Amino acid sequence: MTVERTLSIIKPDATARNLTGAINAKFEAAGLRIVAQRRIRMTLDQAGAFYAVHAARPFYDELRSFMASGPVVVQVLEGEGAVAKNREVMGATNPAEAAEGTVRKEFALSIGENSVHGSDSAENAATEIAFFFSGLDIVG
Repeated sequence: MTVERTLSIIKPDATARNLTGAINAKFEAAGLRIVAQRRIRMTLDQAGAFYAVHAARPFYDELRSFMASGPVVVQVLEGEGAVAKNREVMGATNPAEAAEGTVRKEFALSIGENSVHGSDSAENAATEIAFFFSGLDIVG
């Protein structure tokens, strides 16, 4: 397996409950390193641009509004097979279906307020990382 980078977002439902450290501890315990991190508040336009791939889906407006509703922590995780490892640590989108010990099983409030976002492929990770970070921001 090769060392990869992936984007992680700790969503407004989790930052509002002060879970950033607990969530990051799970990533780090799984062997992922945080090589860039920033706490931001996205505008509706920024959230819409980031999730543009979902623009035709019925949940798009709700997702956009939710992601702009409070601070998020955007970060780059690095490690062996980082994309798959991050998705394993996050758990299934529906917290009721997520495995025990995963972020979503422990912290998600619902399918929509599921505490974290993670890239779903290496290609999307590169695009998503570039949306929030320049190369100078990533200090592995």
